[in-house]
Amino acid sequence: MTAAQMPIEGYVAGTWEIDPVHTEIGFSVRHLMLSKVRGRFTRFTGSYTTARNPLNSSATVTVEMTSIDTNNPTRDDDLRSENYFDVDRYPQMTYQSTGVRIEDGQVILDGELTVHGVTRPVPLSVEVNGFGKDPYGNQRSGFTATGSISRADFGMTFNVPLEGGGVLVGDEIDLQLEVEGILQKPGTSD
Repeated sequence: MTAAQMPIEGYVAGTWEIDPVHTEIGFSVRHLMLSKVRGRFTRFTGSYTTARNPLNSSATVTVEMTSIDTNNPTRDDDLRSENYFDVDRYPQMTYQSTGVRIEDGQVILDGELTVHGVTRPVPLSVEVNGFGKDPYGNQRSGFTATGSISRADFGMTFNVPLEGGGVLVGDEIDLQLEVEGILQKPGTSD
């Protein structure tokens, strides 16, 4: 399959560096079973390749776990502790794609997420937001990706039961990524 067969307006094959100023790696999780707490990671690096055949594209990201930010320093310190991410032992989280596929008309990026010393497959639903040049002549591309993981699948099982049922923190974590990249090298590979 080529970009022409999978219509993506303005598609550019190449290798892209993730622009941390215009990218957000965010998440949300249930708190007290009543609401969702949202957070993000502020320090990360990554790149992706858009192949001439979009299904041969790939991505890799490394996240510094100490950079977690939920807009509450006390909660952030708890999340860095042994109760959750244990950042002293596991300072980074990584995602390495393993393939791209189309499922029910949706682009799915398959990959391996490593967090808290555990690696599991995590598919992400991807929306291609577009390709274009910025005012300075740099070629850029943008994507939105969403998915979910279970905390327990990654060995993060600490919780506090609530009176009357439920727990302090939900098991399912929703992932939301807004990614913008800057072209580093035009692509010629399939």
